[in-house]
Amino acid sequence: MPIDSEQTVCVLGLGYIGLPTAALIARSGCRVTGVDVSQQVVDTVNSGKVHIEEVDLDGLVQGVVARGSLTAATAPLPADVFVIAVPTPHDEEHRPDIGHVLSATRAIAPVLKAGNLVILESTSPVGTTEKVAALLAELRPDLKVPGACSGAADIFISYCPERVLPGRILVELVDNDRCIGGITPRCARRAMTFYRQFVRGACITTSARAAEMVKLVENSYRDVNIAFANELSMMAEEMGVDVWEVIRLANRHPRVNILQPGPGVGGHCIAVDPWFLVHGAPEQSRLIRTAREVNIAKTAHVIGAAEMLVAQHPQVRVACMGLAFKPNIDDFRESPAVDVAAALARRFGERISIVEPFAKALPAEFDGSGAKLIELDSALASCDLLIVLVDHELFKSIPLEERADKIVYDTRGLWPDQPAAAAGPSLSRVA
Repeated sequence: MPIDSEQTVCVLGLGYIGLPTAALIARSGCRVTGVDVSQQVVDTVNSGKVHIEEVDLDGLVQGVVARGSLTAATAPLPADVFVIAVPTPHDEEHRPDIGHVLSATRAIAPVLKAGNLVILESTSPVGTTEKVAALLAELRPDLKVPGACSGAADIFISYCPERVLPGRILVELVDNDRCIGGITPRCARRAMTFYRQFVRGACITTSARAAEMVKLVENSYRDVNIAFANELSMMAEEMGVDVWEVIRLANRHPRVNILQPGPGVGGHCIAVDPWFLVHGAPEQSRLIRTAREVNIAKTAHVIGAAEMLVAQHPQVRVACMGLAFKPNIDDFRESPAVDVAAALARRFGERISIVEPFAKALPAEFDGSGAKLIELDSALASCDLLIVLVDHELFKSIPLEERADKIVYDTRGLWPDQPAAAAGPSLSRVA
């Protein structure tokens, strides 16, 4: 699906979404400038390399950079289309922070010209796209901005969130349906035309506010369902029941599909986005708030159980298996595995080793703790207590004979064949 070769695109933010998006658009034929505030990221991309782990991304970036289709810079250049894909974190009170979005908006304002399309892809509270439009109207009074002018506007402003799975980003950016919300219907149609050039999935238009809420609802739905599974795991532990067996049997009901519990919920989407809805309508979001609280409490529960298990075996070395927020990726954002392993490292120091096949060094949370990053084979040889925090494929491959004599606290249900006699207290079987 080739794009007009004369079309230029500027992608602001070269993170887990921005860089794959920029590379895919460049592969389709556009001349793309990727913008990032980090000079190191800019230099890495311009050398044809990547700073994040994602399947096939390294080869794609190398190719489009070599052809001159993708270049990186620390400031935006004039373009036909501007795609904002910067972080939207929240503070300690769970209030959303759209400061990066507004900074990106200020950065593109001087180079905007009539006919340009501005697309916000960052996960954002409802109403953020309208704030982008209002800011551009303030900064560029010479332009007729949609939502802030009468008659036809000079530029187009839309919101279109991604909905991708880490490890499949390049596939799903192309194949998944896109929900495109415009400040006006005309804006939505203009953005749809852009996305249809490189997206095979359906491109469906709506209002900007609806599209913003769609993104938040999708991740909140997941969070609520995971909270049910995590709450079941804590209940089952209290009652002395194997939660994995309960879920497996309950899911044989034709209308029941319970998810799998874990040590909490991580990632920059499911662990963050529900708070945006809660902040926007606090009195009407009791279930969503409670689900967030349950998933946060599950991490605290796992920390307490793991600390108790380690304390019960004072001479035993411990391996925490995994740090990523989900299997087979190098993304540690909001990861409950990091929270658990770091808490153990702070309390037990050098007794704690970390096995994370997708890390070259431990995150800052482990600084000064004495914990070490070690290879899996070293952990199996030197550690008698294994705390499974991430269900990486590498860990699944460990045969029973290599772990039969280990004390195991399995928060992921990774090894259902682990002998109960070697599994330690009952919590290690049902957490």
